[in-house]
Amino acid sequence: MRKSSVSLLIVLLFVLSGALIPAMAQEPVTITISTWAGVDEAAQLQAIIDGINEGNTAYQIVHQPLPADYYTQIQTQLAGGTAADLLWMDQNHMSLAADGSFLPLNECVAGAEPGSAGDVADYYPGVIQTAYQGDTLYGLPWIAQPVVVYFNKDMFDAAGVEQPTADWTWDDFLEKAAALTQDTDGDGNIDQWGTIANGWPPPQMFIWQAGGDVISEDQATSPIDSPEAVAGIDFYRSWIYNPEMAPSPDIIAEQGFDALYSSGKIGMFFGGASDDKDYNVQGFTPGVVPVPKNPTTGSNVTFSWTASTVINAATAHPEEACAALIAITDGITNWKVVSPRMSQATVEHLIASVPEKEANAQAFLDAAQNMSAFRIIPKFAEWEGLLWSDYLNPLLNNETDLTTAELAAQVRATLEEVLPGAAG
Repeated sequence: MRKSSVSLLIVLLFVLSGALIPAMAQEPVTITISTWAGVDEAAQLQAIIDGINEGNTAYQIVHQPLPADYYTQIQTQLAGGTAADLLWMDQNHMSLAADGSFLPLNECVAGAEPGSAGDVADYYPGVIQTAYQGDTLYGLPWIAQPVVVYFNKDMFDAAGVEQPTADWTWDDFLEKAAALTQDTDGDGNIDQWGTIANGWPPPQMFIWQAGGDVISEDQATSPIDSPEAVAGIDFYRSWIYNPEMAPSPDIIAEQGFDALYSSGKIGMFFGGASDDKDYNVQGFTPGVVPVPKNPTTGSNVTFSWTASTVINAATAHPEEACAALIAITDGITNWKVVSPRMSQATVEHLIASVPEKEANAQAFLDAAQNMSAFRIIPKFAEWEGLLWSDYLNPLLNNETDLTTAELAAQVRATLEEVLPGAAG
């Protein structure tokens, strides 16, 4: 037998025996991700995933969109051990971390480069706090939507009312809302209103602006009866459903909350920064401004809706899932508005993500500087349900004879029974 043939035979024998398998290239593992993305959003996300997967020999990300009944399906899958490796979670559902559903990420991001998607110091503090339970990180935020005020410039001009500016206050807001509420056709019925609310925007925002809170930092108390918290709610109560400033619940139900603004009947609309109300409207010129400031504190802190991507605690590939999490977070924060990362807080970055927002880009970035999300506790859904059923709904719908302060004092103890720090 020739020498070359002998050498080839030896190599084949080693391969067949498995001796050389460890030295051979390994197939990339599959990392699945579940999201609530619909058809259009899923297609955009797939383009990001394709870019990550291209040439990636460690893992390949596979998208498993669940656009209907997302959280019902996810919680069923988590309980049954069939959930994806990566999962989208809005801030409210980050409370699922308390039952061990998500993988702790402190080690995952420990060596992250400054300014990268894994650098937790690069995230707005009011946003990244939703991904923590105590000192343990469970997710990386991929979007932050600070509430801003979208306004109808043409309505302001027609009414001879000065348009809002970045330094406006609660008093300015109330004055403008009243001045814009008019019977424009002279039939004796109001047909345009200065503003609108229906429990949105979140009333907690005005409590924060007044210097109060609904859950203390140590998660032991719900100080809704503090003078500051009462002031915030009383401001909100002064204009929600007030016929001199805003439409009634019946009008909103009949004509539609968003539709009233889009049809040109609302002067000022509180919306999220990723909404299209600054460019996708017909018949009037829209503007954008940060929310009004509390006249006493000077604060215009604004609520921010946020969402994170988490790792399923049962993943079979934690290292690859960690790498995939950082990569896909980086991709999404270059797609969604507003990015939760402070290093990306530039007009250029925002326009590159959503070119249609160019005209008002700076207003969104100004709002982002003062945004805060809810403080998430293990039983957040239960706590929030009690806040609305026992406190906010009765006040906002005028279903109680008690003052704001009286009802707050009555409800506080019930809320505090749900808090994790109460026993301590």
